[in-house]
Amino acid sequence: MNAIVNDQAPIGSADEPASQPAPKPRTSKRALKRLGESDRVVRAAGLVAVAYLKLVRATSRITFEPQDPLEAYRAFLPGIMTMWHGQHLMAPFVPSKGFNLKVMVSRHRDGEINAIIAEKFGYGTIRASAARTPSRTIEKGGLRGFLEMKKALAEGVTVAMTADLSHAESRRAGPGIIALSRVSGRPILPIALATSRRLVLENWDRTTINLPFSRGSCIFGTPIAVPGDADEAVREEKRQELEAELNRITAIAYERVGGKDD
Repeated sequence: MNAIVNDQAPIGSADEPASQPAPKPRTSKRALKRLGESDRVVRAAGLVAVAYLKLVRATSRITFEPQDPLEAYRAFLPGIMTMWHGQHLMAPFVPSKGFNLKVMVSRHRDGEINAIIAEKFGYGTIRASAARTPSRTIEKGGLRGFLEMKKALAEGVTVAMTADLSHAESRRAGPGIIALSRVSGRPILPIALATSRRLVLENWDRTTINLPFSRGSCIFGTPIAVPGDADEAVREEKRQELEAELNRITAIAYERVGGKDD
């Protein structure tokens, strides 16, 4: 017979006060949070991620369009490389030999892992987070990051950032990358990546975890330049143009590996 111990009346005289329920054990959430904030744990997670990405790259056959993208796009360098946020885990597979590259990495704790990945693949980093509202730009380091990217481009360094804003609407190009192209005078270089074997997370950006032993496709799209005197209407037109181009080449990348965009 099953018994529910917590529902039994206390044994003893009626005058005895009921025993107090035992305190609930503390949940492990706080301990896990502290663990996740440990520098050693974050460093270890970053190194594991690097090893995994190298495994995916070593066991996958990736084709590029154009076949030699760096040669085809050399005239557009330094430029602003960009892709959709959910594809950023495959970013280290983009050819980058022969030119300097810095990537924008979030200032949040989870950005530390991305910073480690960038470091191990030989990229410089610019720590900043895109703000969804102008009032939070300075708070999130967006202004500093914007100025650092502008300076890097002026020094001949190509920069890379995702086109859509973190935790905002997925696959909607933000205004920041358009503004960077306008003030720097450098073009935006859209890139899409896909692999035949992958896991797609059910989160805001549909983060794609690429799996080993895949066929991969990396598509470079048409460069987009934003005039220095672009008014609000032109900036919005260029934003929509970038959005459409990223969606177009993303669809092509998935077609090349025999699938559809998830």
